[in-house]
Amino acid sequence: MAVLKLYNTAKPFLAVIFLQFGLAGMDILTKVALNEGMSNYVFVVYRHAVATLVIAPFAIILDKKVRPKMTLSIFAKLVLLSILEPVIDQNLYSIGLKYTTATFAAAMCNILPAITFIMAWIFRLEKVKLTSIRSQAKIVGTVATVAGAMIMTLVRGPIVDLFWTKGYVGQEAQSGGLNLSHAIKGSIMITIGCFSWAAFMILQAITLRTYPAELSLTAWICLLGTAEGAIVALVMERGKTAVWAINWDSKFLAAVYSVS
Repeated sequence: MAVLKLYNTAKPFLAVIFLQFGLAGMDILTKVALNEGMSNYVFVVYRHAVATLVIAPFAIILDKKVRPKMTLSIFAKLVLLSILEPVIDQNLYSIGLKYTTATFAAAMCNILPAITFIMAWIFRLEKVKLTSIRSQAKIVGTVATVAGAMIMTLVRGPIVDLFWTKGYVGQEAQSGGLNLSHAIKGSIMITIGCFSWAAFMILQAITLRTYPAELSLTAWICLLGTAEGAIVALVMERGKTAVWAINWDSKFLAAVYSVS
């Protein structure tokens, strides 16, 4: 009985840990694909196209009884949601990832809870009482996450040359690897993307009140995000038909894996 209780208590923490491992893998594969020349705009399109194909069947079947009737108001929110996250956030995050590293980008995303908390407080979705321990903890956490992100941006530590990367890291640094200029550009892109992501989360919570079908909501966002992202990609990569080519390589693996 005690073991079962311990398992039930630890289950949410294990889920979060596995989620972080999944996100770390996504960052690494995305960075590899981008380094091999994949367009970040095309990557966003393929990523959400695959996600639509995976999620849509489950949404059609499992949400059949709970999916409400589509209205113009709900559809307008879905369009805005698909612009905020699949288009703005994902493209800015990918551009920031180009300028930095997978580790740096993942660390910068830690400011997301802080941004979400501030925006939720501005829109009166979050109540803050300075005399409350709960509110004090949120404020301290917000300051800590922002401060940590700024340290990652502005402080450059010593090169760690491990035995399996002997000489390679030093050569990369000398050839202009992650420098301060790129780190600042990348962090700005990722930060703006996090603001878009935070707005997406807040609007998503509001939308779920009138459209309480989570899978259908996700499928719609992925579908609309694919269409909107394709328009952006066609504009930004006009005349470059080669960027749409994809084979059984890291580019294809990154697009498929990122759905998880």
